[in-house]
Amino acid sequence: MKLLRAAMLAVAVSLAACSTPMKPMQDQSLYQRLGGKEAITAVVDDFIGNVAGDARINKRFANANTPRLKTLLVEQICAASGGPCTYTGRDMTTAHTGMDIQSAEFDALVEDLVKSLDKFKVPAREKSELLGALGGMKPAIVNK
Repeated sequence: MKLLRAAMLAVAVSLAACSTPMKPMQDQSLYQRLGGKEAITAVVDDFIGNVAGDARINKRFANANTPRLKTLLVEQICAASGGPCTYTGRDMTTAHTGMDIQSAEFDALVEDLVKSLDKFKVPAREKSELLGALGGMKPAIVNK
């Protein structure tokens, strides 16, 4: 929460110091409204902690390369929200082939993300937009 606020304040101060006027909030990308990469990274770090403590799904991540997973999630959220990042991981279908992921597991993961977004007090509009962007991946991840 404090990190997200601090990141948003730093962005606002930096933009105010520029000679060009700051874009109205409604004209900013989702990435900008989320607070940029630093804020996204803070949410992802918290989210990974939620997943690790979630008995419904933590076994799925027992052998994961956590630092790489965090990097890829930050890239993915950054890119999906209109930020300057490029996602360098595999496409969702390839990455999850053969894992037999069930809808309830996907939903648990989303709940863990929402918990982190709520902890950092991400506004409803931004949360909805982000979940909408990421929710479109469900068909490629969940076992058909």
